[in-house]
Amino acid sequence: MFQLDVRSRKPIYEQLVDKIKELIIHRILRPDEQLPSVRALSSQLTVNPNTIQRAYRELENQGYLYSIKGKGNFVAAIEQMTNEQNLLDLKKDIQKLIAEAIYLGLTKEDLYVLFDEAHQQTKGGKKK
Repeated sequence: MFQLDVRSRKPIYEQLVDKIKELIIHRILRPDEQLPSVRALSSQLTVNPNTIQRAYRELENQGYLYSIKGKGNFVAAIEQMTNEQNLLDLKKDIQKLIAEAIYLGLTKEDLYVLFDEAHQQTKGGKKK
């Protein structure tokens, strides 16, 4: 389920956060689905339990997960997410990346193709 690159300069907890977000965004992990326990995932990935806990905490702060004491961590439904600030921050990041991509030669048509591909992946191939 999770593959981490131990040679990457990116911290392991950030890799885990990104991977779990990707699984949620692509609807592989569904709302209210329970994630592996900290101990189980730590054992599976052979990383320190504190690293897993840090990733789960970060995802909870970002609104992707919620926890129930004594039960574990679960995927938050999109309605439960606080999207406004996250969306504003993400738009700023996207704008910076687009500006750099344009500088490197990305065309508007290329951007539309990328958007359509991401939209299809996120919506399970359905076009609106």
